[in-house]
Amino acid sequence: MIEIISGEKGKGKTKELLSKVNASIASASGNIVYLDKSQKHMYELNNRVRLINVTEYPIENCDEFLGFICGIVSQDNDLEEMYLDSFLTIANIDTDEEICHAIQKLDIISEKYNVKFILSVSRNEANLPDSARAKIVISL
Repeated sequence: MIEIISGEKGKGKTKELLSKVNASIASASGNIVYLDKSQKHMYELNNRVRLINVTEYPIENCDEFLGFICGIVSQDNDLEEMYLDSFLTIANIDTDEEICHAIQKLDIISEKYNVKFILSVSRNEANLPDSARAKIVISL
């Protein structure tokens, strides 16, 4: 399952994502991972959430990012949820085609390994492709 929090830059997507991840700790039986472009939100996350700064790794395109996700999933059989803040930035996505490709692959990973993905996407709902728009849970 994929959920998307969309909205232009500065609308409060990260605040919503942090609130959602910290609330999910109470009901989660497995592990939770939070991917971001910095360590900035380390102290806002519950200490049971694993924060990964994606910029510390040599990821140059969307497919490499998806491989990175698969690596995380493969090493943690108890992984339940992954929160991807600044999704377009950390996944090196520029085009609608890349968004559709990434969502299609994340859907496959989610289904096969039973991991829920929650993404924050810095785009207005109207500017997202249909495949992404269908997964929006919060539009700011």
